[in-house]
Amino acid sequence: MARRRYVSIKEVAARAGVSFQTASKVLNGGDVRVSADTEERILAAATELGYRPNTIARSLVQRATATIGLVASDATDVAIAQASVAAEQAARANGHSVLVGHLAAGGADGADIVRTLIERRVDGIIAAAPEVEEDTEVADLLRRYVPAVSLQAVPGGGVPLVGSNHRDTGRLAATHLLGLGHTSIGTVTGTFRRRMTRSRLHGYEDALRAAGLEPSEDLVAEGDWTPQGGATATRLLLEHSPGLTAIFVHSDAMAIGVLSALWQAGRRVPADVAVVSCDDIPFAEFLTPPLTTVRVPLAETGRQAVELLLRSIAGEPVPERTPLLPVELIVRDSCGGRRNPSD
Repeated sequence: MARRRYVSIKEVAARAGVSFQTASKVLNGGDVRVSADTEERILAAATELGYRPNTIARSLVQRATATIGLVASDATDVAIAQASVAAEQAARANGHSVLVGHLAAGGADGADIVRTLIERRVDGIIAAAPEVEEDTEVADLLRRYVPAVSLQAVPGGGVPLVGSNHRDTGRLAATHLLGLGHTSIGTVTGTFRRRMTRSRLHGYEDALRAAGLEPSEDLVAEGDWTPQGGATATRLLLEHSPGLTAIFVHSDAMAIGVLSALWQAGRRVPADVAVVSCDDIPFAEFLTPPLTTVRVPLAETGRQAVELLLRSIAGEPVPERTPLLPVELIVRDSCGGRRNPSD
């Protein structure tokens, strides 16, 4: 098969009967004033010849690359992946391509990824990587060099944030279990170093105290956001508090391990132990039993991050903190309190 020949701007200019400079500025979006007739001839010639714009040349004229950088967790983090994919799709819908840098385990390479994106002349950066939320070097780079938006708080502030109310997430889950009559409610948390973990844990504790119950350390076990971590934490909970009747899990991914560990321990869900989780990732409703979970608007978070970043790139003032996106309890079978059989 013959290779497709790329049409040059010189060819378009010749067909339209204008100078190379005029054709270049019209096709690459430069600051040029031409008559409507001249512009129409150039665009018609480009269409006839099958001209496709050179993005590098266009970026030189516009002093922008129409490219956004995305710093993201490992793609195995399903929740973050949902936000990242939605951000990439929203960027493309607005005429921007996306360069993605996935962090290694632990996120120690976060600053290197940000520097690489800056060196590639991205117009702005979205940080969707909880691993770097305490990384002062990453925060400094995001503040200093290009417009940036983060899905997590950054040390020292100065970077606009988009996200949900994670304290409400914990409060909703625990309040629902309390409303079903449970008084011994354990929780499998994410890693304690994460701000989201602490917020969800505080929400859980708020609900217990509002019901006249004092939180107990024996009812809290730290997980690591993985199914294996959820299973390990559940076994620890059952060892310390064998009489518990409900578990609030900080992510759907960990809930997979929680359900497995309860089954292995001979505890039926929800007859013996009710389970409520967080995120509502795509497979939550297909688990056995279907998982009751607090839906976090992950895709909408990614889309709003792009919208905010594009406004910042355009020079518009943007707030450092946007209104938190609402979360919603989705009741299925795992808690034993389904409200809508058709859900």
